[in-house]
Amino acid sequence: MSVGIDRLGPDDAALVAGLIAEAFVALEVTSWLVPDPSKREAVLAGDFEILVEHAMRHGLVHATADRAAVAVWFPLVGEPLPPPGDYDARLAAACGEWTDRFQHLDELFEANHPHEDHHHMAFLATRPGRQGQGLGTALIEHHHAWLDANAMPGYLEASSPRSRDLYARHGYRAGEPFRVPDGTPFWPMWRQPAGR
Repeated sequence: MSVGIDRLGPDDAALVAGLIAEAFVALEVTSWLVPDPSKREAVLAGDFEILVEHAMRHGLVHATADRAAVAVWFPLVGEPLPPPGDYDARLAAACGEWTDRFQHLDELFEANHPHEDHHHMAFLATRPGRQGQGLGTALIEHHHAWLDANAMPGYLEASSPRSRDLYARHGYRAGEPFRVPDGTPFWPMWRQPAGR
């Protein structure tokens, strides 16, 4: 199956953030991040929009042509990226009473992030009704072609056993999981470029 893939720009930030929130709201960790299920998806979308806008300035955001799936990558090569503008204030505005939980997760991600040059896949998300149709795989393979051609490793944090196993099929190796306070795991995963 051939899947058209487009690079998105700042006008699409809210659409991308909403799609990621819709796809991620069922993940176990989101119950800890936002305990109120009636507010969970909106809070997640607000948080993700900050990061998606940042990726549109400093990284790559790709979507399938029908906008049913998205991938958000940050090239982390050489000098560290600057943080998103007004990050603390924007995070507090988006996350409200649960801001400290999102800050805690940021700290966990930072503490477990590798220091070698690589591209970080911050998000891969497919609309719930379209999952299992190969859209995420198409997005992964699209960027992996560039990574392999340029001898660049990839890194991500898998948030479920299902996603960990998907990424393992694409060459990522899982490290020891780290956990949020309720015990929900994330698996740091690293991929060497093909042929290395």
